[in-house]
Amino acid sequence: MGTTQLESVPEPKYWHLKTVIGEALDSDFAVGEILPNERDLAARFGVARATLRQALEQLELEGRLQRRRGVGTTVAPPRVGVDVSTTEHAWPGSAQDSWQSVDCTQAVPPVAVARFLDTGADEETYVVRRLRVSHGQPVAAELLYVPAASVAELSAIDTPSGPARARAVLRELQRRELDGQDRAVELGSARADDAKELDRLPGAPVLMVTTRYFSAGRTAALSVATYRADTCRLTFGDSGDVEIRHHGEERRAS
Repeated sequence: MGTTQLESVPEPKYWHLKTVIGEALDSDFAVGEILPNERDLAARFGVARATLRQALEQLELEGRLQRRRGVGTTVAPPRVGVDVSTTEHAWPGSAQDSWQSVDCTQAVPPVAVARFLDTGADEETYVVRRLRVSHGQPVAAELLYVPAASVAELSAIDTPSGPARARAVLRELQRRELDGQDRAVELGSARADDAKELDRLPGAPVLMVTTRYFSAGRTAALSVATYRADTCRLTFGDSGDVEIRHHGEERRAS
């Protein structure tokens, strides 16, 4: 049986086009500039619109382009470096946490989440929704699932939902001793709710970071965070700080 040599496989036309457009972005366009429409671009590069779309989708996935509602396709700024290492070993809502609480509700979690939390099929958990913002723009949205058993001493407050309730759940969670955490990263597609909060189109490429927080030998909370793949570059450094590189500058923020 013969074997196929990778060197003999021709490069897809859209892949070559992606390289050509990428070079054009560097020389002919500025950050934030709106690209011409697909018809004009296809004519400029002498390709079919289907080939062009494949190249543009790949450039978006690589963070070179952004598709924005009501605007079109624009040249993306440099990606924001976000540290997602587990070296902090701190609960959500701690002093070094960079997330902003938006809301808190009680609901039955998805089956996969319930399995991680070892909760009953119809058992509700607290669902804290938070946002991570950089340079005034949301770069990630999070759903933090907290079983009632993890915040058993949570006192009643006037608002059953909203930011105040979210902060109360996080404060109670921090009373527990954190044994450790683990994280997994995978590529995914933006759900409608996350897409709206992150100013993305539904189905746009995103980076999914799932974090399990352990206490007393069990999963005490589970975070599912959705990062914009076009603006975020996940890092795994030794520091728990958020490392931000923007337009050639570098700064650190806890």
